[in-house]
Amino acid sequence: MQEINTIFYIIILIMSVIIHEVSHGYAAKFLGDNTAEMADRLTLNPLKHLDPVGSILIPFLLIISKAGFVFGWAKPVPYNELNLRNQKWGTVLVAAAGALSNLTLAVFFGLLIRFSGLLGIHSQAFLSISGLIVLVNLVLAIFNLIPIPPLDGSKILFSLLPTGARRVQIFLERYSFVVLIAFIFFGWQYLGPVVFGLFKLLTGVAF
Repeated sequence: MQEINTIFYIIILIMSVIIHEVSHGYAAKFLGDNTAEMADRLTLNPLKHLDPVGSILIPFLLIISKAGFVFGWAKPVPYNELNLRNQKWGTVLVAAAGALSNLTLAVFFGLLIRFSGLLGIHSQAFLSISGLIVLVNLVLAIFNLIPIPPLDGSKILFSLLPTGARRVQIFLERYSFVVLIAFIFFGWQYLGPVVFGLFKLLTGVAF
């Protein structure tokens, strides 16, 4: 049973990160940039998005190491901020679109679980899969909003920083890999309670 849950977890993770990336592309298109569309990246076809490291290797290593959590990423959907109608706020909206798509999925399936009795949903398999969808998408949304490059939160932060705070951006970009790895291994203890708290808030049950 554990192996089956792991397989479903990986499938849900891959599709969720793909939806996350495609949302960036559609947001950019809405704001005037067709780069993602011209690159044929506005599709849910996994072959167009899978990243060998982020979509396969990292999730696999986290699973076999029993890290307690699994995450990953797809190849970033390209966009050209110079084509956006408003470069400052356009960049913010494009960056936020990915996390918003994950939050939307988490809320939708979370409410299905919470009101499953009223909706006549009694399949434990469906509710279990829905719970995994909620968990994965909450992790992706919150993790990606952390302001460490290359996560979306850094693009939002850098777009909103005043000119005088350029040193903050330079520091984070220079040491982003070290900071990100440190957060992954030492920051989860702070991120975990937020994820599980939101999970219970949405579904009405503890994970």
